[in-house]
Amino acid sequence: MRGWDSGNPDARSTYPMPRVGGSGYFRRMTDTRGLVASFIETLERRDWDAWLALLHPEVVYELPQSRERIRGRDCYLQFNREYPGDWHLSLTLAIGDATHGVARFGWRVGDESAEGVAFFDFDDDGLITRVTDFWPEPYAPPAGRQHLVERW
Repeated sequence: MRGWDSGNPDARSTYPMPRVGGSGYFRRMTDTRGLVASFIETLERRDWDAWLALLHPEVVYELPQSRERIRGRDCYLQFNREYPGDWHLSLTLAIGDATHGVARFGWRVGDESAEGVAFFDFDDDGLITRVTDFWPEPYAPPAGRQHLVERW
């Protein structure tokens, strides 16, 4: 039998139960959602020290739509400090599992606003090692599916 079975000693030795509160699966599963939320919230507050504490020193930040990549915590900080305009973020949804997280958030710069989605990778210590940021542009839907969809 594969998997966790309290009556099967071989299964216990093959699939050890993780420790809660240690560096095991359950601790990380609980923490990554909170780390995703803290990432957005500290960035919005410009609490640079708290924000930097979430990042691995060699974090990689990618923007696939513009094909930009930033390597390292210091460059990532400079990128955000120098980003033009009075930008603001508001977290809509944070999801986390053992090693990954997702944030859906609203952003605003002046009168312009939209939604963004960011994907996070975490190391065993709970530090963010990679952020992949998507800033989708709204567009008109293709014709021919009006009978299937609802617009808002």
